[in-house]
Amino acid sequence: MTLFDSPAFEGHEGVHSFYDEKTGLKTIIAVHSTARGPAAGGCRMWPYASADAALEDALRLSRAMSYKNAMADLELGGGKAVIIGDSRTMKTPALFEAFGRAVDKLGGSYWTAEDVGVSPADLMSARKQTRFVAGLEGHAAASGDPSPVTAEGVFRGVRLAVRRALNRDLDGVTVAIQGVGHVGAYLAEKLHAAGAKLIITDVNETALAEIAARTGAQVVAPGAIFDVEADVFAPCAMGGAINAATLPRLKAKVIAGGANNQLADLEIGRQVFERGMLYAPDYVINGGGIINVAGEIRALEQGGAFDPAWVAAKLDRLTATLEEVLDRAVTEARPTHEVANEMAKARIAQAEAQRLAA
Repeated sequence: MTLFDSPAFEGHEGVHSFYDEKTGLKTIIAVHSTARGPAAGGCRMWPYASADAALEDALRLSRAMSYKNAMADLELGGGKAVIIGDSRTMKTPALFEAFGRAVDKLGGSYWTAEDVGVSPADLMSARKQTRFVAGLEGHAAASGDPSPVTAEGVFRGVRLAVRRALNRDLDGVTVAIQGVGHVGAYLAEKLHAAGAKLIITDVNETALAEIAARTGAQVVAPGAIFDVEADVFAPCAMGGAINAATLPRLKAKVIAGGANNQLADLEIGRQVFERGMLYAPDYVINGGGIINVAGEIRALEQGGAFDPAWVAAKLDRLTATLEEVLDRAVTEARPTHEVANEMAKARIAQAEAQRLAA
């Protein structure tokens, strides 16, 4: 299968690969759409099994960012960068400086930020070679760690989905959280404060112990999280958690979490619907982080300071958009992911039409 034949390609404007022999950098930057503005999305560093696997991940994540930014009503398109390598052993400042040079070669069509395996310190190195980096500290436009804003959006989405599916509030609801990294940890604390009972898992045993101590959560092995008795399953780790092998094991009535690309494929989304489960589309529910980053990009471009009120207003609108998705899904008797995809594509197409007409 060629790049253009891949289902994940779906009209990408550009797919760029860069290699730096001196540092060992191997990176792919996928730009799905710039119809609404410059593409924005984080940089992920992961020990992919092959270049094909890295490309597939970049394409899927880039497309999801286009949809996410459209549904968050941001003047941004969608893009994503992946670096092939083990973030625990292969990181160097020089490697991220080389990554910064790669980003800069795209001339502002792509803004990068942190994602799995990449820290603000890494991006400080990239920033030495390009200005198209967001999510850093130490300047008036700085937005800070986007994880708390992402978690707030996910929390609101979980609460809304529980009200729709279970006709109750979060007090006493059992939530199984897969992954308690930055977003998952903040989400766990918010859910605990709202009275939810938690079951958590992660490959990081230290993080698990810390969250369990703060929230009273039950800890299970990573593979066991799909089998627990829970009202809500909250994927907050890597993508593809909902697939042909795991879906039959889930007992939850609600799937709502912070991970990207939670559904292994579109057919799985339809099976979720047919099983009577309510899925909160991931790129809608987890859009808080990119809203925070967009606030920083906006301030950098305008030469002003970061505006928390602008971010708060966008987050409120995002929650209303999720409610619209859920309303339409009920009215039209359709899976939520199909409704959300249709809405996102329509917003992107409208922006593209306006750009061509200008």
